[in-house]
Amino acid sequence: MGKRGSRSQSQLLGSLTKKQKKHLRDFGEEHPFYDRVSRKEAKPQTCQLSESSDTSSSESEAESEPEQVSGYHRLLATLKNVSKEEEEEEEEEEDSVMDETEMNLEDGDSDISEEEDMAAESTDMQSSVASPADPEGKDGHGPPGTSEESPEEFTDAKHESLFSLETNFLEEESGGDSSPKASQDPFVQHVNTKLKEKEIQAVATNPKTTHQLKWPILGQVVFSSKFQKLETFKPPKDIDLKSVHLQKPLESTWIKTNSQFLSGPQKSNSPFTPLQKELFLIMNSYRDLFYPERTALKNGEEIRHVYCLHVINHVLKANAQVLGNNSRRRSQKLGVGDDDDFRDQGLTRPKVLIVVPFREAALRVVQLFISLLEGDSKKKIIVSNKKRFNGEYGSDPEERPPNLKRPEDYEAVFVGNIDDHFRIGVAILQRSIRLYAPFYSSDILIASPLGLRTIIGGEGEKKRDFDFLSSIELLIIDQADIYLMQNWEHVLHLMNHMNLLPLDSHGVDFSRVRMWSLNNWSKYYRQTLLFGALQDAQISSVFNKYCVNVQGQVAVRSVPMTGSISQVLVQLPHVFQRMQVESLASVIDARFNFFVNKILPQYRDAVMSHTLIYVPSYFDFVRLRNYFKKEELNFAHICEYTQKSGVSRARHFFLQGEKQFLLLTERFHFYKRYTIKGIRNLIFYELPTYPHFYSEVCNMLRATSRGEEAAWTCTVLYSKYDAQRLAAVVGVERAAQMLQSKKNVHLFITGER
Repeated sequence: MGKRGSRSQSQLLGSLTKKQKKHLRDFGEEHPFYDRVSRKEAKPQTCQLSESSDTSSSESEAESEPEQVSGYHRLLATLKNVSKEEEEEEEEEEDSVMDETEMNLEDGDSDISEEEDMAAESTDMQSSVASPADPEGKDGHGPPGTSEESPEEFTDAKHESLFSLETNFLEEESGGDSSPKASQDPFVQHVNTKLKEKEIQAVATNPKTTHQLKWPILGQVVFSSKFQKLETFKPPKDIDLKSVHLQKPLESTWIKTNSQFLSGPQKSNSPFTPLQKELFLIMNSYRDLFYPERTALKNGEEIRHVYCLHVINHVLKANAQVLGNNSRRRSQKLGVGDDDDFRDQGLTRPKVLIVVPFREAALRVVQLFISLLEGDSKKKIIVSNKKRFNGEYGSDPEERPPNLKRPEDYEAVFVGNIDDHFRIGVAILQRSIRLYAPFYSSDILIASPLGLRTIIGGEGEKKRDFDFLSSIELLIIDQADIYLMQNWEHVLHLMNHMNLLPLDSHGVDFSRVRMWSLNNWSKYYRQTLLFGALQDAQISSVFNKYCVNVQGQVAVRSVPMTGSISQVLVQLPHVFQRMQVESLASVIDARFNFFVNKILPQYRDAVMSHTLIYVPSYFDFVRLRNYFKKEELNFAHICEYTQKSGVSRARHFFLQGEKQFLLLTERFHFYKRYTIKGIRNLIFYELPTYPHFYSEVCNMLRATSRGEEAAWTCTVLYSKYDAQRLAAVVGVERAAQMLQSKKNVHLFITGER
């Protein structure tokens, strides 16, 4: 049986043309256009499909899948059992095929040809049916069940980089790791950093050492580290692309991709804007970074460009190192595990995780990847499944209501496809990008917190998987402030599952895995880039707790000098009332008791009607709503879960004065930005998360001014634990005075005199 099987496999491989062998190495399957596997040779096989794939595949696909899966595994098994002489012959054939392919690509169009479209369809079928580890079916939903995966699922994982990336790209352009340039490369220095067991044990008890510097653009920058060595640096005046060790072809493509931000007056011919330069210097040093001044309206795209450059640069270098060692092993004819110099991988293939809130953000990230890899217009790269990706992640401009008027920052955040449940794997090939790659065949994962939460699962769930997070070397959390409005628990759940030892080997070659990954020290080598629009305590807590990079951490500390209260246009007295709180754990109960006993009795009188109570936390909202019902107060309530009809009724009753109180959640205001009319008295149960929400809500009073301006009131509750939010509203100097003052009540008056 063995001889007959091996003979049939060698005949099957020998019958393939050079292009078919190249396609087999690139995509791990035979091109469907040239599929000549006869039914006589292949015995009927029963394929166990995951539940998630049932909903995403059509009947016609299901009929053709058994043959495709069997051919896929038999061909890969043939590749593994090929002798060394045959491998050398195939390398020569591959080189000749690459020359032919490059000639064809120069004159080709950017869209996928008819033959490549068929390959993309085949890849779809493979990722949605043959690979239960693919977390997205065709509809983008359904977490995988790793417990039901067949044992053959990751039989090709050991050679994944070999058949997914093309060797001659490396051998010509990157060279060996021992060259002087490579030794100065920050990537090589970072992955080759050696830690001792004593240093790891001391991290838990070592105090964090910090050093503060002032940079020209970023302002106050705090360097910190829990390891003994703390190195700081200041940005040079000018940098060129050669000094930052960009992998080819990024040196040529970056200037073209970033040209939209360089069109203004530049003091020098720098390829970066001043902000990008300082951010990239920190990123390229592989330090953790927290930048709390990223806004969609101002610098969001500028920052997205620079972190996408860092991502592609990291992936190309990591894959170059793997493929370079592959070629060295073949040339030296070394056995597996003979040399520790070949340890160049993690326990699983995914290296980069990018967390973004909406599909539109994922679409822009992928478009930047394509632009960064494409180079000049003559060399177009192949993007598998591009049509499907544009259909699922793009948006139709006609779907947006034409008369919808919202603030500029709202328009900038909620642009395009704002679905928040998605995840997609991206594999980088030499001249192609493979979208919708199975997670364990991907280099880059792009997902939302909700998309990751549904695949990671929870304790006791049968279908859950988080092994793909075990070897993440670069974690980017963009627009972190939006996750506070979605569900921050998903972010914490993700961070608790980062860089854990995988439950399954997934076919990894342990002789190629770095020692610090085997030692479960990956979290000390993971770089985390955290971008948001707020100096929020919850975001800062994630950065301080989960970021323990051996290279250290860099946090930008913005200090608001004026505060959003200066943007209030109406003439209004603002009464800030400070609560006495013993500990952080008692803040919630202390706030509720202070409101019920001190604030609410002042507004129970019918004279104090039209009172809006702004509640940032949904849990506080539920507690107040239940209390108001128990006390039988005349009130209406609006939250993010209220139906449209209920919102309309509540707004109408409040405007007409039929309801004395209106409870409003911050998340509702974030997602809708409705103007609430009829407000005369305003209570901030807690300071808003976004400082500009304070001025927006205060300015709603002028929507229906009928001469009652003199009777308008505004009351704000705060404690000593609200220092950051208070400083964002009133300014840092006034906030310091209010927190240190012996008085508990402070009055501000805004508007024209």
